[in-house]
Amino acid sequence: MNTFKIIILILLLFNCTANENELLPDTSEEKNLQEKNGFNYLALGDSYTVGESVPAEQSFPIQLSNRLKSELNINIETKIIARTGWRTDDLQNGIANTRIDKPQDLVTLLIGVNNQYQNKPFGQYEKEFPELLRTALGFVDGDTAKVWVISIPNYAHTPFGQTSDVDKISTEIDKYNEFAQSIASDFNISFVDITDITREGLDQPELVAPDGLHPSGQAYGKFVERILPFVLERFKD
Repeated sequence: MNTFKIIILILLLFNCTANENELLPDTSEEKNLQEKNGFNYLALGDSYTVGESVPAEQSFPIQLSNRLKSELNINIETKIIARTGWRTDDLQNGIANTRIDKPQDLVTLLIGVNNQYQNKPFGQYEKEFPELLRTALGFVDGDTAKVWVISIPNYAHTPFGQTSDVDKISTEIDKYNEFAQSIASDFNISFVDITDITREGLDQPELVAPDGLHPSGQAYGKFVERILPFVLERFKD
């Protein structure tokens, strides 16, 4: 009789253990995205986000979206708030005038070249760039792991840039990028440096768009190769 009770007890314990294992949820970000069957990506910026002088599908946000669709096997809705010539204040106004109903899964921010090009006081960028980061965080419920700052390209290494003071351009772009990287670090937000890619524009003309100023689709593809591993690492955990 005692032997029979022991066998029954063992069977009951085994059954409970099996049920507990079955109930353990898969909490991986990739699994959650697949169950949600959607991914919202918001790209904030200026002409470098628009993809000036290249077809829309060659802009870095669209190339990044397509790669993420393939890698994560999910649907992606990509929204771009950007316009050629925008400074930080223009982007703030653009965001304020755009309705964004859904929480975002990913936000990229690339802004500042027009502050530099238009000789705006650096203090404007020091004030408005952190404000833009706070705004970006608001779109992802404060999750710093879902926001990426992308460095400003160096247009001194283009045919257009060669008509100006290239040393001044490079020094000022470096200053803007150093500040952006420092503030991103303060916010615990990832900073992806793509500026070195654009420094090859004179040696590799294929990296420059037909307008002689902006990156080509091939250059944007290199941006994506730089950005993608960081994003996949976040969402494949």
